[in-house]
This record gives sequence, structure tokens and C-alpha cells, in this order.
Amino acid sequence: MTDHETSTEETTRGIELTPEHAPERMGELAGVAEREGFDVAFASSHYFNRDPFVALTKMAEATETIELGPGIVNPYDTHPVRLASQAATIDEVSDGRGVFGVGAGDRSALSNLGYEHERPLRRVLESFDVARDLWAGETITHEGTFTARDASLNLEPRELPVYVGAQGPHMLRMSAKHADGVLINAAHPDDLEWAAGQLEKGLEDRPEEYESFESLAFASTSVAADEDAAREAARPPVAFIVGGAADPVLDRHDIDREAASEISDAVENGELGEAFEYVTPRMIDRFCIAGTTETVADRFAAALEHVDGIVVGSPLGPELEDSIERASEALERVV
Repeated sequence: MTDHETSTEETTRGIELTPEHAPERMGELAGVAEREGFDVAFASSHYFNRDPFVALTKMAEATETIELGPGIVNPYDTHPVRLASQAATIDEVSDGRGVFGVGAGDRSALSNLGYEHERPLRRVLESFDVARDLWAGETITHEGTFTARDASLNLEPRELPVYVGAQGPHMLRMSAKHADGVLINAAHPDDLEWAAGQLEKGLEDRPEEYESFESLAFASTSVAADEDAAREAARPPVAFIVGGAADPVLDRHDIDREAASEISDAVENGELGEAFEYVTPRMIDRFCIAGTTETVADRFAAALEHVDGIVVGSPLGPELEDSIERASEALERVV
């Protein structure tokens, strides 16, 4: 892996902005993130929120230097060729600042829409392989987990770095072997240390001609002046994380499987308030970086022992602009 020694030149500072807000608001928040020194802003993609690519267009208009991309889209509810076109369009409107965050997507959300979550590792790999060929100006025909015949993009050739959203061992290894970077869906050092071991295995098989690889912790974060307020704001994302966590992850953190199942059932039944109430302090500690600027800075430092950078993920905190500023300050203290 790349060197984990921290410096402002080496440590990527990313942020996730969620299109639960209007596109204009997303532009404003991206502007704040750029002013606070973040390197890249990802717009998350969930069918129940606004379209991430529309949001990214507004984010591009409101910024000048920060890199921008979806974080993350999946190649099930949108055809991979369409995703390649959308990502290339963001790169175009941002004057070459586009990045491509792609992953297998949330199994339960895809199930709600009637999509089968089949062969996720292969689907993700084929999707960004095809995207790279399309961005290079090639006409492609592909038969695999999806079909594309004589497809091409009516855009100038371009290159976008590909970041794979990953949590399980096989997706982590694949990302290290084939992608430009990984977005590790974890916030706790125990998870990140384990993930780093999986990435090392993938890097052993990485072709020598490939450029360097970057590992980023895509860490749910909630920061505020008041510790309790920050932790309370963390309940919704932690509920979704716990509800979708695999049993080995729950076991690693000594989270009761029955308690996690109750959260999962409440989420699936649309009983979100109930799901949030089921979240325990231990769940917040294990699946989110939550607290004051000082607390969050310490947690960031612990995470950076295992990764090359951090993406400050949702919810950010109870007051967005203040939380973006505090997250930036926390990162400055450790990088």
C-alpha cells in the first residue's frame, strides 16, 4: 500500500454530501468544503434522494478546484454505460475534476426496486473496465454480467480515477488489484486494520504498470461543539449501517445479532424512528466517528494508521456548515 505517514501533501481529505438537500444547497455545501480545504467531494446515491449527477453539476458550478464524483453509484439500477456517460459529463462540466465512485450498492434498497444483486464483484469490475474504454474514446461490445453492443460516448476522451466502494474481503482485494482507489465503508480502526490486510493481498497481484493505489476510509462522521448533539445526530446513519452489517462485522464489534436484526427489520418496514431508537452507544462508537472536534481528531488519527486518507461521511453533524468546518479543523490537527 502507499505510505501511511501523514502530511498535507499525502493525505487525501474527502467529504460526502448527501442529496437529501436541493441541488442549489449542495452547491453551497461544496463551496464550503472547498474553502475548508477538502480535496474531493462525493455526492451519495440513493433512489430516495435527489439525483447525484444533477447535484454534482451544481457542485461543479459552485467550485473551482475540488474534485467531484458520485460516491457511490451502483451498476444495477443504472446501466454501466449510462453511468460512464454521466461520470464523463461531470468531468466535462467541472473542467477535468471528475472522479468515479462505484460499488455494488445496498442489497435491501435494490431489492425494494426489484433488482437482483447478482455477482456483485464481477459486475463492478466489468462496469469500470467498460467505463475506462468508453472514456478513452473506444467503441465497445461487452457480454458479461451486462450487455452492451457497439456502444460509444459522444464526448472527448478523458481519464477519471475509479474508486470502488468496498467492505467485504473479495471486493477489497479486487479494488486493490484493478482500481485507482478504494472507499472503505468503515470508521473504526479495527475494521480499517482488517481491510488494510485484505488490500495488501490484492496489491500483491496488481500489475506493475498500474499507477499508485489509494485507500480511503469512507467514515460516517458527526461532529459538533456538543458531544451529545453530535452523537444524537449519528443515530440515523448508524442504524442503516448496523442494519446492513454482515455477521462477521457485528461479531468483530461484539454487537448483538438480535439487536441488529431488530434494527434491520424496522428499517425494512419503514419504521425509521423505531430503528433509530434501537441504536446503542456502542453501535455509535463502533460505526461512526462522533463527538467534539477534539474527539473526532483523535479518531481520525487512529483511522489514518491504516489508510491513506479519510472521506468525512454522512451525517457530518447537526449543523452542516459548522460540522464541515469542524471536520476540516479535526483533519488539520492530524495531517
